[in-house]
Amino acid sequence: MMFSPRLHAVTCSSPAGLHRMAYHEWGDPQNPDVVLCVHGLTRTGRDFDLLARSLGTRYRVVCPDVVGRGLSDWLAHPSYYAVPQYVSDMVTLIARLEPGRLHWVGTSMGGLIGMVYAGALAQSRLKAASRTPTQQHTAVPDTHLRLDSIVLNDVGPHLEPVSLERIGHYVGESVQFSSFKDAVAYIRETCASFGPHRPEQWEELTRHVYIENNGKWVKHYDLSIGAAFKQITPELASQGESLFWGAYGSIAVPIQIIRGEYSDLLSVQTCEKMRQIHPHARFIEVSGVGHAPTLMSPDQIALIHEFLISLG
Repeated sequence: MMFSPRLHAVTCSSPAGLHRMAYHEWGDPQNPDVVLCVHGLTRTGRDFDLLARSLGTRYRVVCPDVVGRGLSDWLAHPSYYAVPQYVSDMVTLIARLEPGRLHWVGTSMGGLIGMVYAGALAQSRLKAASRTPTQQHTAVPDTHLRLDSIVLNDVGPHLEPVSLERIGHYVGESVQFSSFKDAVAYIRETCASFGPHRPEQWEELTRHVYIENNGKWVKHYDLSIGAAFKQITPELASQGESLFWGAYGSIAVPIQIIRGEYSDLLSVQTCEKMRQIHPHARFIEVSGVGHAPTLMSPDQIALIHEFLISLG
C-alpha cells in the first residue's frame, strides 16, 4: 500500500520572534504511537520518505524540516541556528502531537537534538519531584512530553574534528546549477560518504535539498546556517560535548546506535564509551557506508523496524 504524507506546520518561538516549522506526517493521524524522524545538518524531513512509508502502516511517522531548512521558515538571527533552539522547537511539536508513545530516530544533528531533548526531559522530571504542595494537589493537564526509545544514527556525544572540518567546507557554500542533473552530481560528490545508491536514489536525496529558482537550482536551506556552524570555537565545542555526554547519560529508554563502517564523525572509540555508559544499548554497524546511513535501503529500514518491534 502506498502512502502520501500530509503537510502541517507548527509555530515556534526564538528570542528573535516567531517562526513556522513544517513537518510531514505519515500514517493514521489518530495513532498515538509516534515515530519522530529528525534529519541531519543540511537535509530535510523528506530524507525519511522510504522509512516513513514503510513504518506508516504501524506508526504515525512525523518528519519535520528543522528551522532554516526545507519548507520551514528561516530565523531572523543566524546565531540561533543551534541545538538548544532546535530542541525548543521539537518540544513545541511534540506537545502538538500529543503522543501516547514517542520513538525518536535522529540522523547526525537529529540525534544530537534527540539526546539534548532526553536530557531536558530528565531535568523536568527531577523538578516535578520537588513540586510545592499546592502544585502536587492541583490537576495540571499532561503536556505529553515523553520519550520511549531513541535511535542515534551515526552520531554520539563526541564529534570527530576531521568530520566537522569536512562538513564545514561545503555547508553554507553558495553554489547553484543550471540543471537538476548537475545538482545531483554535486550531492553525489559531497555526500559520497552516504555509500552506494542507485541513480534514482541520488535524485531523491537531491530533490528536497535543491530547488529551482529563476532557472537555477539552489540549496533549499538558509546559507547562514554555514556561518553559525563555522563560528563554533574549540572552547564552544568542548562545552557542547560535555552537555552531550551528560544528556546521553540521562537517557532512560531503549537505545539503538547505528554506525557507518567508515564514519568519520562517530568513531569506534566513542561507540565503546557510549556502550559502557549504557551497556544494554543495541549497537549495529552498517558495512560499506560512512557518515551517515541514509535509512533508504531495505536492510537499513529493517534495522529500525526490528528495533521498534522489539519494544513491544
